[in-house]
Amino acid sequence: MVESINTKVDLVESATSFLGFTDYGKIMIGDKGFEFFNERDAKKFIQIPWEEIDTVIVSVMLKGKWIPRFAVKTKKNGTFTFSAKDPKKLLRGIREYVDANKIVKSLSFFQVIKRSTTQLFSSKKSK
Repeated sequence: MVESINTKVDLVESATSFLGFTDYGKIMIGDKGFEFFNERDAKKFIQIPWEEIDTVIVSVMLKGKWIPRFAVKTKKNGTFTFSAKDPKKLLRGIREYVDANKIVKSLSFFQVIKRSTTQLFSSKKSK
């Protein structure tokens, strides 16, 4: 069995992890960190201490009415993508431990296209 890093649990929410194959489980927000535990396999878990989190990237659709997924970017181990049953409540729980300036909105589809075309044309001019 896996030991939790948290001593006090604030919130537990049903969620999905998109690390490799899709894993269904629970996200636990506590005083020491962010944890994801797989429902079926106890060996598949993700534990991220609050000090290790660099940014939380939130995908926002329909002017903030729907949040399909969010990603937790760590300082050393990369980015972990999740979706939750109630992501707004989960992100409010994360905001208690992570600075609100580190929770950012992801780029929209058109912003990504605009950025790539400007980079494409600006790199041709500089050559």
